[in-house]
Amino acid sequence: MISEDTTVVRPPVLRPGDTVLLVSPSGPTSPERVARGMELLTGWGLRPVPAPNAYARHGYLAGTDDLRAADLNAAFADPAIRGVICTRGGYGAQRIVDAIDMAAVRRDPKVVAGFSDITALQFALWRGARLAGVHGPGAAWRDERTPLRSAESLHAALMTTEPVSITAVPTEETFGVRVPGRATGTLLGGNLCMIAASIGTPDLPDLTGAVLLIEDVQEPPYKVDRMLTHLRRAGALDGLAGVAVGQFTDCGDGWDTTIVDVLTERLGDLGVPVLGGLPIGHGPNQLTIPVGTTTTLDTITATLTTLPAVR
Repeated sequence: MISEDTTVVRPPVLRPGDTVLLVSPSGPTSPERVARGMELLTGWGLRPVPAPNAYARHGYLAGTDDLRAADLNAAFADPAIRGVICTRGGYGAQRIVDAIDMAAVRRDPKVVAGFSDITALQFALWRGARLAGVHGPGAAWRDERTPLRSAESLHAALMTTEPVSITAVPTEETFGVRVPGRATGTLLGGNLCMIAASIGTPDLPDLTGAVLLIEDVQEPPYKVDRMLTHLRRAGALDGLAGVAVGQFTDCGDGWDTTIVDVLTERLGDLGVPVLGGLPIGHGPNQLTIPVGTTTTLDTITATLTTLPAVR
């Protein structure tokens, strides 16, 4: 049985009838895809409402920094809003995290779901409020990438208080990345680019005793090498308990060195258990996992079992 870290803030579980605000802290989104996400959420009994600026556009951003931050702060301050679901990632969350009203987050903790660039937001909420989050698909839903099993996984993470267990999949490209062992610690991380981009900021968490989750998309092997090497040289990986490797989607660039080669080399000598092949990230059949709560990584059973982000 996994013991709970009592310093972690776990927001209330979402229940039928709860209103959730759909926000776009990063890149611009598609109303058509969000409509599909709203259909799913409504089917679960939730009341999804797009934030005032959810469909704004400002170059590669979903509106100006002020607008995106205003939507987040409105969600955190409004007692009628019980959850915050990001529409998508892209880029831009790092530009607004310093404007978040952390006092409002601490007064009324709410579950925040998203992935990719949203790693930056979840890091900031962990730093400012010790808030556990949900790493999973956004509301801009694509059935061809995230079918029924993906929807069921997100539903379970948001609307139940059961532990989440994900098993490595042999058909995942990173399945061969493995260092035997078993580790227990707080699961932290998400998108590797955003983890590396947090070096030198207040938001990079202390990973001592933690299980680090990494995944990425469209990054050639040498860039993944560079990010992991940067984390190593910065001392960020010192004291890790283990590494959970998710999907590295479209990360081949025709070189002889594969993404599996790079991950094996840069993670294999850390002296901690490493489990690859987890369907977490940007690839097909993406599953949802809590972050900020206690997890157990076991390479014998090829599982990552994590306490819920909600209570």
